[in-house]
Amino acid sequence: MMTRINSAHDLWRLSAVSSAKGLREGDFSAVELTDAILSRMETFNPEINAIVVDLSEQARLDAARADECMKRGELLGPLHGIPVTVKINSDQAGTATSNGLPALADVIVQEDSPVVSNFRRAGATIIGRTNTPELSMRATTVNPLHGRTHNPWDTLASAGGSSGGAGAAAAAGIGAIHHGNDIGGSLRFPAFANGVCTVKPTLGRVPAFNPSAPSERGMLAQLMSVQGVICREVADVRLGLKSLSQGDPHDPWWVPAPFDDWNDSPARRVALTRETHGYSMHPEIETCLDQAASLLKDAGYQVIEVETPSIEKPAKAWQNVAVSEIRATLGTLAEEHGSEDLNRIFEYFFEIGDLVDDTGYRVGLAERTALTREWNLFLEEFPLVLCPFMMRSQFPHDYDARGLDETRDLLDASIYSMGVNYLSLPAGVMPISFADDLPAAVQLIGRRFREDLILDAMQEIENRNGIFVHELWAREQS
Repeated sequence: MMTRINSAHDLWRLSAVSSAKGLREGDFSAVELTDAILSRMETFNPEINAIVVDLSEQARLDAARADECMKRGELLGPLHGIPVTVKINSDQAGTATSNGLPALADVIVQEDSPVVSNFRRAGATIIGRTNTPELSMRATTVNPLHGRTHNPWDTLASAGGSSGGAGAAAAAGIGAIHHGNDIGGSLRFPAFANGVCTVKPTLGRVPAFNPSAPSERGMLAQLMSVQGVICREVADVRLGLKSLSQGDPHDPWWVPAPFDDWNDSPARRVALTRETHGYSMHPEIETCLDQAASLLKDAGYQVIEVETPSIEKPAKAWQNVAVSEIRATLGTLAEEHGSEDLNRIFEYFFEIGDLVDDTGYRVGLAERTALTREWNLFLEEFPLVLCPFMMRSQFPHDYDARGLDETRDLLDASIYSMGVNYLSLPAGVMPISFADDLPAAVQLIGRRFREDLILDAMQEIENRNGIFVHELWAREQS
């Protein structure tokens, strides 16, 4: 879908793909594009607090340098001159990797993470750093250091977490590509909440490493946590994710798998599941599933409602085994430097989960292999699975802090989120319609390293359903 541009001031409306084409063809300069997006940031970021470290001054210098390279016939990469943001939990030289903790606000790191290195290698212009909850461990984005990120659709609703700053910035039009990461849903919750798109990639797709980290992460954190992007448009998710997928020797988990060039037949079989495992799914979420299935059928996909392997088992393992690791690795840090809200929510996690000892942890790691194998075999028959992401509508910004029952409700409603992380499978989330007048989305799970198949299906849905945030922008003008 083409976006109408009436002046250089409106360049912020363009997708990254369209922006890259316009830069190559000389329709506008990188400075003009960056200035338009920075103007958008100056106008709207004070309202939503998505970008909490402003790098405008350096961004303008980088944009001018990108233009100079273009004049010399030098193209830096696929993101040449494209403004992007980086989440504050990933190392970017000259800034603090605060992760929302006041105790880390002044600890300036000296080296870039692979995500930042790959952005720079691709030619991107980093305009700022986006907000996250403390320790990036909540489904809503607020912290004592930078405050709360507001949902552009409704200030009382959560912007999602932990990449809530990225999701809110994407929806508000402050740049087209925004870095985020995901250990239990942290790319996908903000996509759901803000009406934008993402793909949580396979473990090993995008290299990850923080040079400033005092120690290695726990084993399950290494297996479950991935880096990705949040965007308004599906094509930008493909462009951004592919750009971040270049190898880096710092990450032993990185795999040199192809991204698009698989040379196999297109995947046209989609398994549809409505299994709720006892949760009462919101009727408008189920309507979103029906609508997505209909759009895929219209695109030529064969959508079949079938029974999939259990997603409840890996989700419960996330709550039990992974939360036990989180308690061992992050519990003391939260107690020493976290807010009262964070520590109370951690206690809710610990009470809800059936925490395991060392033996249970080892057994859980071993059983994870069997759970993943079962899903791998199913995905051989059905390369894509259409399912809910959250089975409820979007929640208030302080919902998890209200009590044990509210936190339990969020976990129960999002088993299709945590379960996918425990399996290390890729999954995309994209908006379809509304539930209780706020954005609502569906999820597409895919085979390992077949993010391309997920993106292909998401693109077909978007082609027929439209770019969701354009409705938000239309409200802004009315």
